Amino acid sequence: METICFSLIVPVFNEEEVLPITNQRLLDVMTSLGEAFEIIYINDGSRDRSGAIIRTFCQADARIKLLEFSRNFGHQPAITAGMDHAAGQAIIIIDADLQDPPELIGTMVEKWRQGFDVVYGRRRARQGETWFKQKTATAYYRMLNRLTDVPIPVDVGDFRLIDARVRDALLDMPEHNRYVRGLISWLGFSQTDVEFVRAPRLAGQTKYPLRKMVKLGIDGITSFSYKPLKLGIGLGIILSIFSFLFLIFVFVARLFDLVIMEPGYASLMCVILFFFGITMIMLGIIGEYIGRIFEEVKGRPLYVISQRVGRFARKGRDATRGD
Repeated sequence: METICFSLIVPVFNEEEVLPITNQRLLDVMTSLGEAFEIIYINDGSRDRSGAIIRTFCQADARIKLLEFSRNFGHQPAITAGMDHAAGQAIIIIDADLQDPPELIGTMVEKWRQGFDVVYGRRRARQGETWFKQKTATAYYRMLNRLTDVPIPVDVGDFRLIDARVRDALLDMPEHNRYVRGLISWLGFSQTDVEFVRAPRLAGQTKYPLRKMVKLGIDGITSFSYKPLKLGIGLGIILSIFSFLFLIFVFVARLFDLVIMEPGYASLMCVILFFFGITMIMLGIIGEYIGRIFEEVKGRPLYVISQRVGRFARKGRDATRGD
């Protein structure tokens, strides 16, 4: 079997409108590299015709392959499934919506040939995204870097090229709630970036609504930092000092009749609700960490493949039969 140089991983979720254009652009770019390649689509439980369309690609070109998930497991498990099955010396991750330009892959390959193990795309500008999404994304990445001891590149998504040895090290990490871009940063290796302007979606709607963005953000923080847990210690110390000072103030005021303090439920309820709110916030933070421990100890598979289409040179962790 021919040695595969490049594996292109493409997660897909309800992208029937853009898939024909995506596939043609990907083929044009990969063919221009002059090396053997494979394109691995991961159909993450799409409810439209995405799976059927990709099957026609597989029938027309043996270099195109498909992993069908049994249901929607999410973007990060889809990327991991592609890595599990990728046989290339370098693995490239790109979404199917064409917001990340496939034409940048050639530049990434050049950087890889210069000796870099990880080459990620850095967004110089984001077209077609709301002001709210841009500002919250910027604020999140900067907050994440303050909370973690591992520097995670700012304005960077999952669009990147990684060497096969980086992939091997990444797959040795058993986390269930995966934050792939953070895990790759944690691994180290020699890394560099390539800047680009992120285009608006060619068709369809975003597959990362606010709810999924929040979950991904929480996964990033809880996977790489326990500093939120320390927040309870800091708040507890501050509130204890405040309560002690207030107690002294009340004692002195009563002793010297400095302030007339009328008894009442309003002030009492305000204090109780304030402390109760702080307690619930901290319980919620603790619950997030405990929930992730629960997910890990169950030991369930990260994803389940219902069917493979095409011949895979590398078998992943799921031994489902292929076509």
